[in-house]
Amino acid sequence: MKLLLDTCVAKAARDTLRQDGHEVIWAMEWNEDPGDAKILELAFREQRVLVTLDKDFGELAVVRGIRHAGIIRLTGFPAHAQGMACVQVIRRFEKQLGEGSIVTVEPNRVRIRPPE
Repeated sequence: MKLLLDTCVAKAARDTLRQDGHEVIWAMEWNEDPGDAKILELAFREQRVLVTLDKDFGELAVVRGIRHAGIIRLTGFPAHAQGMACVQVIRRFEKQLGEGSIVTVEPNRVRIRPPE
């Protein structure tokens, strides 16, 4: 799966996802942070699922109607567990993510908001 990791996602998650065979861009490797709207726009343009810890992306997508190619929002995971949480979510909800769902993942709960 093509992914774009927000700057707040741990480097270990990037490494885990790449090892699992995903095509990953990590915003932390860029020279400067272009801001949330530009990150979401780039993810959509390249058809990448955005992975973030930041709830602001959901607001951009839902309230402001900015297009996206799927969002995984991790909450409550320590840095070392973020990558495996993403791997498990992608394996379980790949179809929904491909359809543009927003998947919010907590250690003991997953919520899916399908595209409107």
